[in-house]
Amino acid sequence: MNAPLSIPRSELLQRLEKIVGPQGLLTEPQDVEPHVVDWRRIYRGTTPAVVRPASTEEVAAVIRLCAETRTPVIPQGGNTGMCGASTPHADAGEVIVTLSRMNRVIDVDPLNNTLTAQAGCILASLQQAAADVDRLFPLSLGAEGSCQIGGNLSTNAGGVNVLRYGNTRDLVLGIEVVLPDGRIWNGLRTLRKDNTGYDLKHLFIGAEGTLGIITTAALKIFSRPHAAVTAWAAARDPEAALEFLALLRAHCGDRVTAYELISRRCLDLVLRHIPGSRDPLASPHGWYILTELNDINAATQLRPELERALEDGIERGLLRDAALAESAAQSQALWRIRESVPEAINSEPGMLYRHDVAVAVSQVPAFIRDAERALLAKFPGASIVCFGHLGDGNLHYNTYIEGRLRADAAARAAHDVTDLVYDIVREYGGSFSAEHGIGLAKVAELRRYKSPVELELMQTLKRTLDPLGIMNPGKVFA
Repeated sequence: MNAPLSIPRSELLQRLEKIVGPQGLLTEPQDVEPHVVDWRRIYRGTTPAVVRPASTEEVAAVIRLCAETRTPVIPQGGNTGMCGASTPHADAGEVIVTLSRMNRVIDVDPLNNTLTAQAGCILASLQQAAADVDRLFPLSLGAEGSCQIGGNLSTNAGGVNVLRYGNTRDLVLGIEVVLPDGRIWNGLRTLRKDNTGYDLKHLFIGAEGTLGIITTAALKIFSRPHAAVTAWAAARDPEAALEFLALLRAHCGDRVTAYELISRRCLDLVLRHIPGSRDPLASPHGWYILTELNDINAATQLRPELERALEDGIERGLLRDAALAESAAQSQALWRIRESVPEAINSEPGMLYRHDVAVAVSQVPAFIRDAERALLAKFPGASIVCFGHLGDGNLHYNTYIEGRLRADAAARAAHDVTDLVYDIVREYGGSFSAEHGIGLAKVAELRRYKSPVELELMQTLKRTLDPLGIMNPGKVFA
C-alpha cells in the first residue's frame, strides 16, 4: 500500500478540511473508530481521516487531491458489508470517504416509476420515500436500517425480494460517479430504453469502489402491494421445499415475492440468542420455508390461495406443518427470525466458516446433500448452519467445526473448510460469492476460481480507469 507521497500528512489533512469543512473531516480516535472495523469485527485498519463530503463536487475535489498526492481512498457506505470491502488496511495511509452527509432524496416520479437519491441515503429511507407516493422500492435486507444505497450498488446487494424484482443491478436506471482522477460522469438517466453504446453504469455496480465512487442513483420503483400474506412451513427436506416452490407458483403465479429456506440449526440459534423469539410451530422440524405473497389489489384474496397451496403441499407429503401470519405484526415476527440469523450466528463463540454461494435453483438440494456429506467425512462433528434465498439459488452455507474457536488465529486463517465447499460449488457451475462481493475476504478465491480471461479483462478495466491504483486498493484484486 502507498502512503501519501508528495505532501506531509498534516498538509493533506489541512487541504482536505479546506474542501469539506471542519464538520466534514473526522480525525479524533473516538470518531474514527466505527469506520476502521468491519461489521463482523474481523477486519481492522487505520486511517488518518474519515472524509465526509456534502456534495458530488466535494467528492470530486477530494478525489482530485488524493490522485495528486497518490493517497489511497477507501469508499465506505453504511459499513455493513460481510467481506471487509470498506475497511482500511493497517498503516497504509488510506483515507476513508463516506457519503453519509449526502443523504437527500432528489426526486420521486411516480408516473415514471423512478426515484433519484444521493448515495448516502439509508435504504429504509428510500423504501419510505417510495411508500409516500404509493410505490415500492423492493430492495430489502437485514441491514436496511443502516446500510446506504451507494454501498448496496457498489456490492450489487441481493436480499429477500430478488425472486420477483432482481438484484440491485436490476433496479438501477442511471448513476453519477466520481472517477479515480476526480472527473464526474453524469449517467443519471431515467430511461427504460437507451441503446447508445456501452452501458457504463454496470462497470461500477458491483465493483466495490475499486473503479470510482457512486454519488447519486436513479432507481426503479414499482406499484406498491396492498395485499400481502406470509407463511412459515416445515418442509420434509430441501428437495420437498424446492418442489413446493413449483407447486406454490402453480397456485399463485408471480404473486410469490419471497421464498426462504431455513434449517433448524438456524432457528435454534435465533431462539437461543435473540430475545423475544418464538418457534412458529408446535414441534421441531429439520427444514423450514418462509414465503410471502403480495398483490397490488387490496381486494385480492391471497390468504385462501396460500392456504390451498399449503394444504396441497401437506397432502403431497412435501410439508409437515404450516402457520400463516394473522396480522402484520405476526408477519414481521416471522421475518425477524429470518433476518436475525446473522446476528445470532455472531453470538456463538465457535469459528464460523461463511459461504455465500449460488447454484442453479434446481441444483440446491443436491448441493446441500453433497456439501454436507463431504464436510462430515472430512470434519466429523461439523455443524452446518444453512439458510438462504431458495427462490434464486443463493445459500448462506455456513459451518462450525468442532473444537475451532473464533478467538483462535489459526482457525480464522484456515482455508480447508472453505476450499472444500467452494470446490463443490464449482462442480455445480455455481458462484462462490452470490451477493456479498469479494472485498478482502475472497481475493484468493477470485484468483482460484475465475478464468484467466475474466481476470485479465477485470484487471484491464482497473488499470484503465484507475491507473494510479488509489481506489480501494487490495480489494477484489491483491
